[in-house]
Amino acid sequence: MSTDQTSSGWPFDAPEDDEAVGAANVGEYSVSEISFALKRTVEDTFGHVRVRGELGRVSRPASGHVYLDLKDDKAVLNGVIWKGVAGRLKIQPEQGLEVIVTGKITTFPGQSKYQIVIESMAPAGVGALMALLEERRRKLADEGLFDDTRKKTLPFLPQVIGVVTSPTGSVIRDILDRLADRFPRRVIVWPVRVQGETSGAEVANAIRGFNALEPGGDIPRPDLLIVARGGGSLEDLWGFNEEEVVRAAADSTIPLISAVGHETDWTLLDHVADHRAPTPTGAAERAVPVRIDLLSQVEDLGNRLRRGVRRVLSEQTQSLRAASRGLPKLEDTLSLPRQRLDAAGLRLGRGLQAGVGVQRARLEKLNALHSPAVITRLIQARRERLDGRIGKRGQVAVSARVSRARQLLDGHAKMLAALGYQEVLGRGFALVRSKADSRPLRTASATSSGQGVEIEFQDGRVDAVVSGGAAKQTRSASAKRKNPTDKKNNQGSLF
Repeated sequence: MSTDQTSSGWPFDAPEDDEAVGAANVGEYSVSEISFALKRTVEDTFGHVRVRGELGRVSRPASGHVYLDLKDDKAVLNGVIWKGVAGRLKIQPEQGLEVIVTGKITTFPGQSKYQIVIESMAPAGVGALMALLEERRRKLADEGLFDDTRKKTLPFLPQVIGVVTSPTGSVIRDILDRLADRFPRRVIVWPVRVQGETSGAEVANAIRGFNALEPGGDIPRPDLLIVARGGGSLEDLWGFNEEEVVRAAADSTIPLISAVGHETDWTLLDHVADHRAPTPTGAAERAVPVRIDLLSQVEDLGNRLRRGVRRVLSEQTQSLRAASRGLPKLEDTLSLPRQRLDAAGLRLGRGLQAGVGVQRARLEKLNALHSPAVITRLIQARRERLDGRIGKRGQVAVSARVSRARQLLDGHAKMLAALGYQEVLGRGFALVRSKADSRPLRTASATSSGQGVEIEFQDGRVDAVVSGGAAKQTRSASAKRKNPTDKKNNQGSLF
């Protein structure tokens, strides 16, 4: 058997030929076959693993996937987070953050690389998050976002309060209940997620949205903002440490109260907010005063005002009384003028009586000395002397005045003639009067059958008698003398 093997060229007898024969018996693989065989082997061996390391390069292309490097001091492992998983992560991957990821090891045949497809990510202990938080806090503080000079004064009594929080849960109920107890105000809630990957972006958009509201619009612009969330771990509150949230709060023109977590929980939003409340309930207490306390304070101030006014009036009254004691009595001051007035009154009565007596005596003397004829002569002589004093200039002035009076009288006479009824008679009209009382008759109903009337024309008057619908006329003597043959002017035929 061995002879046959030797003669047939078995590899053990010819080593060099053995290697050639062994190589010829190994199966051939294509590049794809070997690549996918390795992929299956790696995936079967490392189905799900947890890897701890520090995040190196982190890139986010437009596709929404996240590519990163997970490294330690000796090796680097490529990682990928698909878009759907990236939206559910509790924390955002950032360079320098130490994390623990869970996923499966696989290969990428296109580049002969192996990588881990990450399904979950968590910080490798609180220390890693704290270090990242401190680094971010230092960066934002250096920009001056946390300076006290940037903080705005909270309104004493806001009319509208905007609340950024989850619409479900106890936080919003605690805030509304506390506001109702202290001082009811209008509240507008902007619902957001307060935990998870999109929490930071939603909170930042809510702050910007409230600031974008126009005063007097359909949705009232809040006078105060409250960003609130209940307690939780550092990972749960991480959305309020996002740089986007901090910058949105710093840019807010509306005063903002941060009420995230419990009293011992601090976030970067607490540093940039205008006021930090230890709890959401504390934020409501800081937002509005107690209405009952305000009413009590107003009542107390009113009482103090009234007491002050009464005190001032009392002091002024005392001062007035003290000053009045130094003044003399009114009776003493008026006694002397009264006596003088009484004396003057007595003298006045006697003086009037004496004056009347004197005047009466003079009048009687004049009556006795001058008769009416004498008085008339005296008046005539005085008038002659006065006329002589006036002289020529007086006569000219009197003549001029008489001339002006005559012109004025002539003007009035012309006006009276123009406005008189005679002008109307000249245009063919006639004036009918009652014969009994010369009363003008203006209407036919004012006449009666057999009534005597007088008709006046421009050039004279005629008498007539009303008979039925016509009048029997007789001319007056004066009218006949003036127009004995004028038949046309006989208006009696009208009656």
